[in-house]
Amino acid sequence: MRVLLVNKFYYPRGGDCMVVINTERLLRQHGHEVAIYAMHYGQNMDCATAPYFASEVQFAGCIGHKMAALKRTLGMGDIVPSFKKMLRDFNPDVVHLHNIHSYLSPAVAKAAKEHGCRVVWTMHDYKLMCPAYVCRLDGRPCEQCITGSKTGVIKNRCMKGSLAASAVAWLEAVKWNRKTLERYTDTYICPSRFMAGMMEKAGFSSKKIAVIPNFTNAQVSEAKREDYYCYAGRLSPEKGVDALLEAATHLPYRLKVAGTGPLEEELRARYAGNDNIEFVGQLDSQGVTQLLARAHASVLPSQWYENNPLGVIESLMAGTPVVGTDMGGIPELIDAVNGIVTTSETLVQAIDMAMKKDWDNTEISSRAAEKYLPDSHYEQLIKVYKGLQ
Repeated sequence: MRVLLVNKFYYPRGGDCMVVINTERLLRQHGHEVAIYAMHYGQNMDCATAPYFASEVQFAGCIGHKMAALKRTLGMGDIVPSFKKMLRDFNPDVVHLHNIHSYLSPAVAKAAKEHGCRVVWTMHDYKLMCPAYVCRLDGRPCEQCITGSKTGVIKNRCMKGSLAASAVAWLEAVKWNRKTLERYTDTYICPSRFMAGMMEKAGFSSKKIAVIPNFTNAQVSEAKREDYYCYAGRLSPEKGVDALLEAATHLPYRLKVAGTGPLEEELRARYAGNDNIEFVGQLDSQGVTQLLARAHASVLPSQWYENNPLGVIESLMAGTPVVGTDMGGIPELIDAVNGIVTTSETLVQAIDMAMKKDWDNTEISSRAAEKYLPDSHYEQLIKVYKGLQ
């Protein structure tokens, strides 16, 4: 098959980008012809189809930049002409969308459908239901816009506390509403049952939804276990890393924290005197794999509706149990054999329990391999591409 993968960026920026990069590799390995469409961006990897990419837009800076970005969210400007040229020249059987809002546009779904392609869309966040992506307000989960009007995004200034940015998000949600998007999308891939349930709650047809968990290409070698637990991810409020560090001050075990984000400087300063907390900075994929493989346990203390976090999957593939909060799709990945589901309030007790337990690391790894290796994902994905789910 000829498959066109579409994502706003084409470099290892976050979970959505890693899924696209891994999917591209997976499809090529099975003999499919694959092309990429994204936005021009300085950090993008080399790509043969880069000349087709949409021009870069920025939501900060001068009024000209902001107007160009606004037009992009509504499907105006060069996005449709450049994408149609990509469709004409590559002529894909399937157009597989990923994160396309704002920096690209759902206009590409319309163009792909009109070209005669099968359109598949993987959900990495809650943008189709929540104009602000994260279903979060004042530090707590929020579902105001899931079943009703999207005006809550303006009322609560959900986008960076800005009225203007929130108004743009509302306008985008109105323009690309559920009925419009369902018209141009054959199947939505939800990596978690939780995500699928949220979409159904928002009115999306269950007949158009397929649940396929993420997968990983991580190759884990045998590593000697050490007496520490770890966190690998973004250092931001919704990830709950501040709650994790506070919990760490009440525990006698070493905590290694990998990653960067808006809270990094503040957290490094606050816990500089704590010998049990080590900030190891941003690690590459191999570094994260080794960090997980040597740990006694990993922790995902999220305070938002996680979808199907790669951090949990990668930890389990390494045979490392996970302590995860009962948020979003996290509980779907954890059971009595491979970890502990907890709350923010009981995080200290859960970590203490995990560090004292003698886990069967081989069993954790082998069970994860059955669920999250590429071949299993491919079998499910190709059925969706063929309309057989």
